[in-house]
Amino acid sequence: MKGLLFLFIAILSEVVGTSSLKASEGLTKVLPSIGVVIGFASAFYFLSLALKHIPLGTAYAIWSGLGTALTVIVGVIVWKEKVGLYTIIGILLIICGVVLLQLNKQAA
Repeated sequence: MKGLLFLFIAILSEVVGTSSLKASEGLTKVLPSIGVVIGFASAFYFLSLALKHIPLGTAYAIWSGLGTALTVIVGVIVWKEKVGLYTIIGILLIICGVVLLQLNKQAA
């Protein structure tokens, strides 16, 4: 349970870091640039804590998959980015992959 909590914090931190990267406009704005550093440093720190409890392949798949999906959602909501059918299908496939990894973990 601790591992999943750490992983969730790592995912949210990575999304904050990535969103701040967009807002920093090439690391030219100070406050968003600080958000980049804090977001990614926190993401890797909490990912390292999660890896004490969750296998590397599973943790990384969940971290990158859900991080990608949440980043797309932030892009749509905050940055008004457009998504098409293929993007939506891709996100759904990522989520399905994460679910399958969790089901496989429980079955083992």
